[in-house]
This record gives sequence, structure tokens and C-alpha cells, in this order.
Amino acid sequence: MAHTMSRMGDVLAGFHAAWEFDSDSVLIRFERGIRTPKLFQALGERRIPHEALAAVTLTPGKRGTVVLHAVPRPGADPLMAAAAGQLKDSSDPYRLVLPAEREVLAEYYADELRALVGPAFDADEFLVPAPEGPLQFKAYDGKASFDGRTVSYRWFWTGASSAKWKAGDQSFAVGDLADVEWRSPEVFDGHLRLLHRGPAAAQPAQADQDPAAVVFGLGYGPVHESLPFAAAVLEAVRSSGPSPAEAPRPPARRDPADIADRIRHLGELHQAGLLTDTEFTSKKAELLAEL
Repeated sequence: MAHTMSRMGDVLAGFHAAWEFDSDSVLIRFERGIRTPKLFQALGERRIPHEALAAVTLTPGKRGTVVLHAVPRPGADPLMAAAAGQLKDSSDPYRLVLPAEREVLAEYYADELRALVGPAFDADEFLVPAPEGPLQFKAYDGKASFDGRTVSYRWFWTGASSAKWKAGDQSFAVGDLADVEWRSPEVFDGHLRLLHRGPAAAQPAQADQDPAAVVFGLGYGPVHESLPFAAAVLEAVRSSGPSPAEAPRPPARRDPADIADRIRHLGELHQAGLLTDTEFTSKKAELLAEL
């Protein structure tokens, strides 16, 4: 007979989060207080099936605390797969920090969860749903949006490289993507890059030159906005399959004022020598065709 939690529905409250133990999963509810990490506030709550866990530990924490850590299986959670080990401990949604006086109670629940952890394996499909939002965020050089089927980039005048302006705004169907690369905005060269199906060499090595990437900077693409976005795209990419019967949607008509602004900016790039006569004429014709 399979082991089940003997105190189903019990709640273990710690700093910034509370874990509710059910017969088949752990429901993690994050606080929305001013001191709560912004990633936790953005996540709201997450339900983690027992089969998504690889191990459970209880270790001493800092300043009179203990840490209950439910370690997810590799490949089980798109959020952690996208993070690729870059999250700080304080922003790890699988860590519950508790006062040291609750250690005995925490050990009880740790033992209960350990009894439910099966043999070691890497999950071949996501067992935890990706966060539902946000579906858009502002990076340093552009705005990224995702409607569940298509990732779109709209470049900013002040941040985008000339290579990206020459390429124009971008749209990527999830079926054409192989993977998602997220590099934390808290480190140098942070970015979100969409990897095409096919040879990796086809994409520029530098994210600021790659039209399939948006780059982060101080105050742009923060973790709590860009990581859930990356996880949602990654989940869609992994679950996508060919759908030849699906008719393509006609492209949305662009705002004439926006087109005029972009043509004006192309003219500035042309005058500055960043675009050749041919490139300027070609891009201008492409923009006019969108009206």
C-alpha cells in the first residue's frame, strides 16, 4: 500500500511561506508582505506533486532557523529548469525557513515526505505547471510578450543594437523553438534567449546581437518577471508538437503612428551610417507593408 501523509491538510508556516500537506501533493502558499522576495509574491502559490520530489532535507539555517528543503527532480519543474541553478537560496521556492523551535515539527513533516519520495530518476516531462504569468516584461533593449503560442519582441530605440533594428521586431512560434536560455539579470550578461531548432551556430554568440534574445540590465527584466516568463515559454516549447492542420493566423495590423515612428528612427540610423541605402529602403518597405 502506498504511503500517504498521516496528517493530510496540516499546514507548516515559516518565513514568507506556508506549506499545506495533502495526500498527493504539497501546496506552497507565499506571503505578499513587503519583505517577501518578489519572486515568491509573483508566484503566489504552487502545488508540487509528491512524484516531482527527489529528496527532502532539514538543515540548520542562519540566525536561529532551520531550513526544510524539498528538492525537485531534474526536469520536473519548468521554473527550476529555466533557472538552471541560478536562483539564490533566499529566492528558492522549494526552501521553507522556520524558527529553530519548530525543528521537531519540521522533522516530522520531512520524514513524512521522505517516505513518499520514490527511486531516483530524471523526469521526462514537467510534473509541476509553469507559472501563469506574467506574460510580458520589459528588458533593456525591448519588450517581450507571450500569448501561449508565440513569443514576440518589440525593440526599444534606446537599447536595441543596430543588428536588432535591422532585423526588425520578432515573433517566434513555440513549435519552431528547441529550448529557452535564461541568464539571471543579477549577473553580468543577463538575457533571455530563444534557441531555434537546428544548428546552434546559426545564432550570434552575443545576446545583444541576437534577434532571438532580449538583454537585461539594472532594473530591466528582474528575476520575478523574466523567470516565470521563461518557464511558461519553456513549458510550451517542451509540450508543443507539429500541428499542420492548424491554419496560421493573419498578422495583426500595426498602428500607423507606430510605423511612422519606426520609419523616422530608421532614417536616423541611415543618416548616422548604421544602415546602407539598400537596408533603409528594404526595411522602410517592410514597415509600410504592415499598414
